[in-house]
Amino acid sequence: MAGKAGKIYIGIGGWTFAPWRGVFYPDKLAQAKELAYAASKLTSIEINGTYYGSQKPESFRKWAREVPDGFVFSLKGPRFATNRRVLAEAGDSVKRFYESGVLELGDRLGPVLWQFAPTKTFDEADFGKFLELLPRELEKRALRHVVEVRHDSFCTPAFIALLRRFEVPVVFAEHGKYPAIADVVADFVYARLQKGSDDIKTCYPPKQLDAWAERFRTWAEGGEPDDLPRIDTARPKKIPRDVFAYVIHEGKVRAPAGAMELIERIR
Repeated sequence: MAGKAGKIYIGIGGWTFAPWRGVFYPDKLAQAKELAYAASKLTSIEINGTYYGSQKPESFRKWAREVPDGFVFSLKGPRFATNRRVLAEAGDSVKRFYESGVLELGDRLGPVLWQFAPTKTFDEADFGKFLELLPRELEKRALRHVVEVRHDSFCTPAFIALLRRFEVPVVFAEHGKYPAIADVVADFVYARLQKGSDDIKTCYPPKQLDAWAERFRTWAEGGEPDDLPRIDTARPKKIPRDVFAYVIHEGKVRAPAGAMELIERIR
């Protein structure tokens, strides 16, 4: 598929989770080796800790050293930027985040996910101001941003038009409560699969895993899956797109198994 499709990265949220020991991680694996082990089985991990507070530059350097070539992290942007009434005032928080050492990840840095509270409603002017604050490039390196919105007021063509203008995608959230928006607006797609079950060893039944793997391929080849909900009728230009997909559900014990099953299906 080289040249005809983007890369597909599949992973989980974080790597430190006690119930994974003896289920995903081998018994007696040292906790210090869990990231390296997870990165040997997956192709990406979404880091949640950056949402709650700053990390140190040496932490980013250490994480980058412990994963193989081709592996990427996505990072959650800080809540101090997104959990505010006036998003246009988030500039200092965004700046501090990037000055905290994020770029120390080097080529292991993938998209930054800016996640909004379920109570945050769509204000076109203010949200546009927020998107303006997101740096497109730092130290000669292109940066990727994605937004996760969780209020139904965002289900409007005006929101999709705004995202297209800034070339910032919206997370496709497979979730029981939050809106599912599958409009493609940029050169990559970001999906969070949140309906898995710990009662199933592979997190999702085989048919659902097959369906997701097919959707990932469609996105990577520049198309849009016909079975996911879109807000706007406009179709994007067909270009290869990278795909970032994370298996995340409430219990999350079986999330790594689901991610590994998906990786196997797209090989």
